[in-house]
Amino acid sequence: MNVFVIGVGLIGGSLVTDIKATFDNTVIHGIDANDENLETAISLGFVDKSSTFANLKDADIVIISVPVDITEIVLPQVLDKVSDKCLVFDVGSTKERLCNIIEHHTNRACYLATHPIAGTEFSGPKAALANLFRGKTNIICEIEKTGHPQRELALDLFNRLGMRISYMDPFEHDKHIAYVSHLSHISAFMLGKTVIEKEKNERDIFDMAGSGFASTVRLAKSSPAMWTPIFHQNKENIIDALDEYIDNLTEFKKLMQANRNEAIFNEMKSTNRIKDILKGIE
Repeated sequence: MNVFVIGVGLIGGSLVTDIKATFDNTVIHGIDANDENLETAISLGFVDKSSTFANLKDADIVIISVPVDITEIVLPQVLDKVSDKCLVFDVGSTKERLCNIIEHHTNRACYLATHPIAGTEFSGPKAALANLFRGKTNIICEIEKTGHPQRELALDLFNRLGMRISYMDPFEHDKHIAYVSHLSHISAFMLGKTVIEKEKNERDIFDMAGSGFASTVRLAKSSPAMWTPIFHQNKENIIDALDEYIDNLTEFKKLMQANRNEAIFNEMKSTNRIKDILKGIE
């Protein structure tokens, strides 16, 4: 089986690492704009050989794992070149625009819109991890528009990698992911910014930072090159989420200003149920 991965960083590299370990007689072909990343992926062993778009005609599976703005350009080009038996899927954090872009492509049946909810704050081929997706949710959109052979191959692959499958409309996906993922990253970046600006005047502030601060700003280590186009593509949903988040912060500030300690306690107590909601995810 010839598997092509476009983008050999954390997600693409982790996927093909597990595919190599799970499927016999699989050759992983790597395509990446950064030659150094490709050489590193080959040296680490999860890519067997470098390749180009010209060879996509031989692909059984193509995984697109690049920033979402690049995916918009790359996906139609990939569908132009693959056979009608190939499975093509991406791993991007936005789905509606992408599904609309290739809606009428002649090879639309080759494509499956997926979003595996897994990752770390690190990037690049050295960040790739085995079993990153085991037990994690993989959201699939518009599966009815994917050909039956491609659908069966994809579901078998995801099952073997230990993923849980969830089906969702692309619009609903983008709306909900704005709250549970995109807003989290913005919060981390802006908390980090706030503390860094304070640190300019108080040099010992980071000496006081404990594990709570470190875990809260962990996502601020994420790649701006990846997240800027995500924020752009999902702008309307993210702005809605930000408005609600800012409203909650403003209300909390007002409670503090008014010394309404019991109300503050109740706000936090009611939010404690997040422990039950997230049970089994962490």
